[in-house]
Amino acid sequence: MATDKKVAIITGSSRGVGAATAKLLAGRGYAVVINYSKSEAEAKEVEKACRNMGAETLLVKADVASDDDCRKMVEETINKWGRLDVLINNAGTTKFCGHGNLEGLTKDDFFYIFGTNVVGPYQMIKWAAPYLKKTGAGCVVNVASIAGVMGIGSSVAYCASKAALINMTVTLARALGPEIRINAVCPGFIQGEWLRSGLGTEIYEAHKAYLENSVPLRRTATPELVADTIRFFIEDAVLVTGETLLLDGGHHLIGTGPVLR
Repeated sequence: MATDKKVAIITGSSRGVGAATAKLLAGRGYAVVINYSKSEAEAKEVEKACRNMGAETLLVKADVASDDDCRKMVEETINKWGRLDVLINNAGTTKFCGHGNLEGLTKDDFFYIFGTNVVGPYQMIKWAAPYLKKTGAGCVVNVASIAGVMGIGSSVAYCASKAALINMTVTLARALGPEIRINAVCPGFIQGEWLRSGLGTEIYEAHKAYLENSVPLRRTATPELVADTIRFFIEDAVLVTGETLLLDGGHHLIGTGPVLR
């Protein structure tokens, strides 16, 4: 079924930033691919919300760490709509481990985290690129993190993976222009259940309060604020590629703080 609507794939869109982005784009007339690897019930709720806004949707179970799954996701998109305009590489994972706990991360932890956070976006771009190029104005937005800039966050492996994703954004933006623009957003603390469950409620609330009383803008991100910045890169930043935008309320201006070193 061909469509004249723009088509967007949002990986990891069953919750958080991915879900907020899928809903935002659906409300703006995009056909959206909603992707999940485990959270089927949540993904179906996101799909329902998008359809209630009149959007065409495709629900795809796929693990971006699998090259075959990445190919399948793109192929199913093309089979349904015959086009692909936007790719949002949002799927990510981590292991919460204090940075000084060198015994807390194994080689397999690094491989697992890099498989999703770095190799996954590369594989998605690889399979999506021919179709993004056909539009003449394809757009990729990689969801990185200030962890990749400041060296703070849930674990050393996570920080390293997001730094690699930022670097890959630059290299592929150079290689795939002019038909494809590639940029990265780097949120800081994002309000929501994912971070709360990873940190535990006490640490989550303490860090949120610290940031909201110390960063220059006295605010922390929500999934909806991050989604709107992703939309900016898709729709407004037509002369921008290879850029990394920090969405942290100015956290990077004040140093690491007492938590999440």
